[in-house]
Amino acid sequence: MAGLATAFGSGAMTNSMDDIAANAQAMFVIGSNTTEQHPVFGTMIRRAVRQRGVKLIVADPRRIDLVDFAVLHLQQKPGTDIALLNGLMYIILEKGWEDKEFIAARTEGFEAFKETVMRYPPEKVSEITGVPVEKLYQAAEIMGTVKPMAVMWAMGITQHIIGTQNVLNLANLQMLLGNMGVPGGGTNPLRGQNNVQGACDLGGLPNVYPAYQKVTSEEARKKFEAAWGVPLAPHVGMTVTEMMPGILEGKIHALYILGEDPIMSDPHTEHIRECLEQVDFLLLQEIFPSETSHYADILLPGATFAEKTGTFTNTERRVQMVHQAIEPPGEARPDWWITMELAKRLLEGRVLAPDAPYASWEYSSTRDIMKEINALAPSYGGITHERLEAGERLQWPCPDENHPGTPILHVGKFARGLGKFHPIEHIPPAEEPTDDYPFVMSTGRVLYHWHGGEMTRRAKGIMQVYGQALIEINPEDAERLGLDGGKRVRVTSRRGSIEAEAWVTERVPPGMVYANFHFPDASANELTQAVLDPVAKIPEYKVTAVKVEVVGETAGATRSKV
Repeated sequence: MAGLATAFGSGAMTNSMDDIAANAQAMFVIGSNTTEQHPVFGTMIRRAVRQRGVKLIVADPRRIDLVDFAVLHLQQKPGTDIALLNGLMYIILEKGWEDKEFIAARTEGFEAFKETVMRYPPEKVSEITGVPVEKLYQAAEIMGTVKPMAVMWAMGITQHIIGTQNVLNLANLQMLLGNMGVPGGGTNPLRGQNNVQGACDLGGLPNVYPAYQKVTSEEARKKFEAAWGVPLAPHVGMTVTEMMPGILEGKIHALYILGEDPIMSDPHTEHIRECLEQVDFLLLQEIFPSETSHYADILLPGATFAEKTGTFTNTERRVQMVHQAIEPPGEARPDWWITMELAKRLLEGRVLAPDAPYASWEYSSTRDIMKEINALAPSYGGITHERLEAGERLQWPCPDENHPGTPILHVGKFARGLGKFHPIEHIPPAEEPTDDYPFVMSTGRVLYHWHGGEMTRRAKGIMQVYGQALIEINPEDAERLGLDGGKRVRVTSRRGSIEAEAWVTERVPPGMVYANFHFPDASANELTQAVLDPVAKIPEYKVTAVKVEVVGETAGATRSKV
């Protein structure tokens, strides 16, 4: 996959945020509400546009705030990103704007890729996506003539049944233009949570050990068996979205959940409730009593970020040191300590392999854990607490203590050698509008709240600004439904219904509504479906067929099952 995407996610940013802000001459943001979900980087993008005249193209079904800074807004229909990208690359090839030298020297598979792309002329793409032909040509000209261009995306790209294909096609675009391995370029997924990059780097995926060493590799497996003193399974495990249905299938009998709230964040909430009611044992480690805590057999109190020392790895692969600022309240403990103590109890009475250096789970601090990471995860080999505390800015790969880190990936050579072009065909979403469900609902977060809202809904000031769920609906649809600005709506999918106040706004186009999942009484995930990307196993949160009805002025959001 050209080293640009992992099998179970969207990889990591190839370039740094400050590099993009300083050196990109053009930027293409697709499927990312950057100013609301990554506000620091969003500010850097806006500053680059204002101060350096960077040409910004935004592709998003909604008119997000970043559009105000863009030279061009491509308002594609939800679920048509592949067709849009193929159409842009068709024009780039038609006009001869591709980087022929880069393609010849550093890639393979170009001819098969080109054959596919040339089946997407602008007129066909316009019909699929709803983007006017003239805008396709305008965007392609900027991309083809203004170098370097950085591409940024987020969950608006990955949360589809073809999310992996979307990512591969963005890699196709940047290889076609020769924007890889250069300052101000690259493929740059913006991670959705604060340490999701670090979690993936250090083995929080079912198909790899730390540093993306495959569990199916005998060499990697033997390495970790020797280090940990236990036999390890040679097959790929299950993702979260496979574990939940696995409960009802009799494959999963216990869950250990750390800092996750599947009742709020997983699709088809009613199904998740059924799964958590049926699981034999649920251990939940949290900082607050979440919606999921109602189903837990045991609650373990974790410490917040301000109450513990350790590292976070951010979206640009930079490892950042954090230090404990306050003492955890009551019996709360750092997550690493709780996990260590659980492991020790599981090991009681077991004879440990004498030559396995990390079998005993004896750590006195996160510094000890980092030393194990240095020994077993090659890309983190030189990232130590000492260097981070000295103020060094380290981005993996950083294989040893003399290495300065890697701000830009794929300079001169891809991780796999030659970058591979992939022929990618447009596939429609799993659900499309029908007479019974004529609207498309997309989901996401808003600036004021975070994910399941367990922290932000406890902040009085935030709740004064954004204190309830809102459903965005276009003025044309609102008028047709007989909705005046003060009425509430019921949004219904094949899986359930929610009621909330309507926000009549041109942020969404006609035929589309937008909902968030911050509020338990009107969460969009009551409506979303658990259909998955077959590779990444990520649900298609971004396209759900729904109907919308006016329900009056009643205060207080509600939900129901259908």
